[in-house]
Amino acid sequence: MKRESQSSKLTEEDVKRYTRNYWKFLLGMIAFVALFLVSVRVGLFGKLPTFKDLENPKSNLASEIITDDNRVLGTYYVHNRSNVKYSELSPFLVEALVSTEDKRFYEHSGIDYSRTFSTVLLTLGGNKQGGSTITQQLALNLFGESRARNPIKRIMQKLQEWITAVRLERNYTKEEIIMMYFNTVDFGAYNTYGIKSGARTYFNTTPDKLTADQAAVLVQMLKGTSMYSPVSNPEKALARRNLVLQNMRDQNFISSEEFEKSKEKPLGIKLTKANYGDGLAPYFRAVLKEEIKKEFQRLAITKPDGTPYDLDRDGLKIYTPINYKMQQYAEEAQKEWMKKLQNEFDKQWRRRNAFTGKNANLLVTGMKRSDRWHTLKSEGLSEKDIRKEFDKKVKMNLFTWRGNIDTMMTPMDSIKYTKLFLRNAMMSMEPHTGYIKAWVGGINFEHFKYDQVRLGTRQVGSTAKPFVYAYAIDNGYGPCVSIPNHMRTYGDWTPKGTVQGGDPITLKNAIKYSQNYASAYLISEVGASSVADLTKRMGVNSNIPNNLSIALGSYDASLFDMVGAYSAFVNQGTWVEPTMILRIEDKNGAPIYEKAPKVSKALNSETAYAMVDMLKGVVDGGTGSRLRWDPNFGGLKNPIGGKTGTTNDNSDAWFIGITPELVTGVWTGAEDRGISFSSMQYGQGAAAAMPVFGLYMRKVYADKGLNYTQEDFPPPAGGITRFEMNCSNFSQYYGRDPNQSNGSTELMDDDRLGF
Repeated sequence: MKRESQSSKLTEEDVKRYTRNYWKFLLGMIAFVALFLVSVRVGLFGKLPTFKDLENPKSNLASEIITDDNRVLGTYYVHNRSNVKYSELSPFLVEALVSTEDKRFYEHSGIDYSRTFSTVLLTLGGNKQGGSTITQQLALNLFGESRARNPIKRIMQKLQEWITAVRLERNYTKEEIIMMYFNTVDFGAYNTYGIKSGARTYFNTTPDKLTADQAAVLVQMLKGTSMYSPVSNPEKALARRNLVLQNMRDQNFISSEEFEKSKEKPLGIKLTKANYGDGLAPYFRAVLKEEIKKEFQRLAITKPDGTPYDLDRDGLKIYTPINYKMQQYAEEAQKEWMKKLQNEFDKQWRRRNAFTGKNANLLVTGMKRSDRWHTLKSEGLSEKDIRKEFDKKVKMNLFTWRGNIDTMMTPMDSIKYTKLFLRNAMMSMEPHTGYIKAWVGGINFEHFKYDQVRLGTRQVGSTAKPFVYAYAIDNGYGPCVSIPNHMRTYGDWTPKGTVQGGDPITLKNAIKYSQNYASAYLISEVGASSVADLTKRMGVNSNIPNNLSIALGSYDASLFDMVGAYSAFVNQGTWVEPTMILRIEDKNGAPIYEKAPKVSKALNSETAYAMVDMLKGVVDGGTGSRLRWDPNFGGLKNPIGGKTGTTNDNSDAWFIGITPELVTGVWTGAEDRGISFSSMQYGQGAAAAMPVFGLYMRKVYADKGLNYTQEDFPPPAGGITRFEMNCSNFSQYYGRDPNQSNGSTELMDDDRLGF
């Protein structure tokens, strides 16, 4: 009995000891886990994001260029990613995601413990299954480079995900987490990041318009963007899409009828690969990017931390005055006419060698400017060896107006091919605000990247004449004053031309018929330096020489400047700087830049109105009258003014058209001035440039949603008091020795008719 009692006593002590040790071990383990989690939380095993990081994740976010009608014109990006709000997500997207990735999403607080526990058991049993909630996946998307392969590292990563997930749940609503998740997902191919980019790439639509089957396609890809790609693995993608639809039905997000209907649909992929040159206004977007960089540098605009903004990464919103439809109309008008014009150009050069005589060096110059030349030069090849490489056939992708074609061609032949393509540029702006509504910098950005609206300058020809007449009218002449209109010599310069409209001729008719003799006489009277100064005040920033030939447009200028200058005529003498940018916001919507255009008074209001009236005469019976009668591009009946321009040998064709609310300029020519139409039938401004204006304006006026008036130009508030506008009531002749004429050798050869 004594032994039994002693044995029983020892057992009780052992139990107590074991119990104490058990609790010590348990509490120790709890303390260890707690300490371990605290260590993870404070970043001893890898830095965790701060709350500021959660608010502003450092992901590459595309900057968006937005039109005046709130449409995305294009993006600047490293990763093609743009954020959306929760309200911009189709309900089917949210339902597809929750039913497939995290059925208890609305019930847990970042970690689904029951799912995690079952996942561990299944994994130990050899049946691997994902256990991450949507919030955990978001944590990984935001702050993890990729899932670690090393088991120890993956455990540490998992703990970091858990902690971050809990913090996300505490600081954001479920809707915000869903929104952030869709903005951070990677669709694997075609530089497609985020749901906005995914919807555009695979279905050419926006996230809010995705149907149930389309949403299921995008959500199913998240399981494996390569394995379940609807492009490279359509069968697997279709099967998994239907599984997602089934999940949506099982969770009562869609009905059985909707499920049956949706699963029978094909994948319906409308692949739209992101490419910088794709879409509308690529030339505008390229110039705009450099303009923003200059403005930010000039004004020292930086991020709050003092670092410069990166347009490719910082998700800026760039608001522009470009109108999406008008940009479309401009590009359509260019394509429609330039296809026809190029056909005539090809006929001219089909049996002729364009690269002889004065053009003999064009091919060598083109070769030495090419990327291929510089690449071969950097590889150490001699010029002789490089020249041999340019005569070897290689694969080429060439531009045609019917679409790009692949062929075998020598690089030298490709230079010949591209130099025989006519180029064209166009800009349209509102004269009263300076807002640019359409910008077409060339015929194809992929193959001809140089912008001809702002960066390129060409000889302006007779489009310079209105500046001469404007200065004269601003300084005592009137539109009805008559001046000599015959050949004269001014020092060593004798301009060439013909007489149309009489000699003498009124200023009004001299502009109407683009008379060279009258224009040369007028500038000789008012002074070349005065005309040059006025031209610069009206926004033409070129080097304008102090000589009489500027009356006939002997200098180069950009289409950008010329359209801005003509806008001052319509805007009653006030020049407003052409505006490319309205404002810029950061990724959170905070304004960081707003454009304040320059404004200056260049002309008296009455003078400006007189010039508008004279430019109307160009269209009503003058060199621009085809806008009225030509069925191919004309038929415009409303008040319109304008000026044609053609330079020596038809190298440059211009037309600048004015209406009360739009000023639009068009230029056409080849890359090299030595290659041009041999005949004015197709080479003059009225034939090579004006048709694009006519086609564009027909489209603009046909779109009633644009609300551009077809009324007449309004006169100045105080009326016209300085001169007579009705030439039938007025007769006055200015001119010294009107019969003087001699045949000195010409130095400036404008087109024969002065167009």
